Amino acid sequence: MAHMSHGAHGRPPTRGERWSTFRQSPFWPATVLVLILAAAAGLFAGSYTYSMANPTPRSIPTAVVGSYEKARGHAFLDGLERALNASVKLLPYKTPAEARDAIEEQEVFAIFELRGDGRTAVLDLSSASGASVADVLAEAAPAVGKKTGVQVTVRDINPLQEGDPRGLAIFYISLAAVIIGFVGAIQLSVHARSLTPLERILFTMAYALLGGFAIAAAVDWLLGALSLPFVESWLILTLTLFTSGMVFTMFNTLFGRWAMLPTWGLMVLLGNPSSGGAVSWPLLPSPLGVIGQWLPPGASVNAQHTAVYFQGHQHAFPFLVLGGWALLSCAVFWTWRHRHPGGREKSPAHAGAPPPADL
Repeated sequence: MAHMSHGAHGRPPTRGERWSTFRQSPFWPATVLVLILAAAAGLFAGSYTYSMANPTPRSIPTAVVGSYEKARGHAFLDGLERALNASVKLLPYKTPAEARDAIEEQEVFAIFELRGDGRTAVLDLSSASGASVADVLAEAAPAVGKKTGVQVTVRDINPLQEGDPRGLAIFYISLAAVIIGFVGAIQLSVHARSLTPLERILFTMAYALLGGFAIAAAVDWLLGALSLPFVESWLILTLTLFTSGMVFTMFNTLFGRWAMLPTWGLMVLLGNPSSGGAVSWPLLPSPLGVIGQWLPPGASVNAQHTAVYFQGHQHAFPFLVLGGWALLSCAVFWTWRHRHPGGREKSPAHAGAPPPADL
């Protein structure tokens, strides 16, 4: 009788009981993280490969001046479109000076000037507007000219800086600001969990300000890779860091411990490949070229790119995008701050003080 089972203690657990036990064990969140990280690895590689591995021109705004309406000019421009398998969006200007102003305003990527009866053409490229676009045009235009009887001269009227021959330095410093921005917010949530909402915002501002300075100083003063308009570039990096940090803080308020998923998806999987920093937006898949301008990484690249290469022609739009995301994130965090996993209770005043003596 001593070897007989005693009720439920002797039977094997049911499938439901085993599942319940597993869900309550540390193996459940670990397993979920394994699956999420595997999916994130594939998505990360896929998003960058999709946008950057095979850049293909789709619509390139290009200024035209001179005798482009002549038959030979038409033949040359039509041949260029066929060679690129894309739409070269032609924008006519009366004079080369007006066309150059359009380059400075980043309305066009190049200028075609057809001279005389259209037998000669000058292609003025702006590598600073987009190195990848300039490469595509510089390769295609002379080849098309040979086929159509047009002698093409290629010039670079707005080259990249010597320390940034591929035009990638701005993408890298913006990427650093985006990633350090939300990693800093993660570290605050782990190591400074008891910060109050206002303190959390102020410390995010603090590491954004110092981090922006450190990035600009390293790239300009230490490495000499870029000659930056230092104060403007520093403030753009600071705004990028702060916005990225507050985006994570917003998602941490809404989704708790899973906040990294929407943050990584928005800022890294979608935002960085579509930013136009590594591949100019006319060469990106068209939806990415549009979406990227409205996300913090793309806005940061746009603002920094204009500050470095088109001084005096800065636009408000990228700052409105960065400021809008920062304001939205702060508003969501502040409105639902009671849901944020951090914070601390305020101690009652004089909680440990003895009661006053009777008079």
